[in-house]
Amino acid sequence: MAQAPDTKTDTAQKYLDPVALAAVRGLELQARLIVEGYLSGMHKSPYHGFSVEFAQHREYVPGDDLKHLDWKVYSRTGRFYLKQYEEETNLALWLLVDTSESMTYASGKVRKFDYVAMAAAALAYLTLHQQDSVGVVTYDDAVRQFLRPSSQSSHLKQIVGLLNKGPGKGRTALAPIFHDLAERIPRRGIVVVLSDLFDDPDDLLAGMRHLRFKRHEVVVMQVLDRAEVEFPFQDSTLFKGLEQEPELLTDPRSLREGYLEQMRAHAEAVQHGCLMQNVDFLQLRTDQSLGTVLAGYLASRLARTR
Repeated sequence: MAQAPDTKTDTAQKYLDPVALAAVRGLELQARLIVEGYLSGMHKSPYHGFSVEFAQHREYVPGDDLKHLDWKVYSRTGRFYLKQYEEETNLALWLLVDTSESMTYASGKVRKFDYVAMAAAALAYLTLHQQDSVGVVTYDDAVRQFLRPSSQSSHLKQIVGLLNKGPGKGRTALAPIFHDLAERIPRRGIVVVLSDLFDDPDDLLAGMRHLRFKRHEVVVMQVLDRAEVEFPFQDSTLFKGLEQEPELLTDPRSLREGYLEQMRAHAEAVQHGCLMQNVDFLQLRTDQSLGTVLAGYLASRLARTR
């Protein structure tokens, strides 16, 4: 007997194109379509294995569980010591969403901010569905909104309400944000940075080190428009300044080589810095299928914990 198709999943999977997904009204519905269409097989949390880590040793006393004995210590000292672990039963996922003016850019129908908001809403939906907690911070050159983590399913409405405020007119300044949040977030968590990363690489990597020093796991998702990556302009073009930069009328062909070299050097510096700090780095484009990209990344996380 033929199995009836799962019409709910089939409907979700129609939204391969981010333009079609962005046309769906409401971040909650967009998040549900992404999760049900692409991430529905992730019944196991992609953050599994994060919550337990070694803290210290203590001397063995009769009755202790022998499976935690550290035999390497015994071989050096001839004494029995147990490994003690620090556990955090409820994951705290922090979504750091860039709302600076550069996030309003779009060469097509999807702004960088729209893409980031859909990604944040989908990750929040998935995290809450797995009964973990999620918090959201929006920022430009300072923290603008700070929503503390909750694992209540109703928390999604607050997250969506915050994201619906949209981007502002401020400049991107990641370093002070990272330093601020490293001190403000009291408990170890996973920090997902969603931004175009239009900031000095040395500064943002210094701020990232502060988060890592506080033992947060960090994931960086750089979101760019296709035109920012390829610089396809040919004719004389008036470039509108964002983040308080002036307008510039110029021949883009004379700038293309230098621009692409600057973008390449910036990306390489950030990627290398993330690698050195054991930070996951993904570069996304607003013309890529968001569900496919997120599913691929989260599947790779799951594979690492097995």
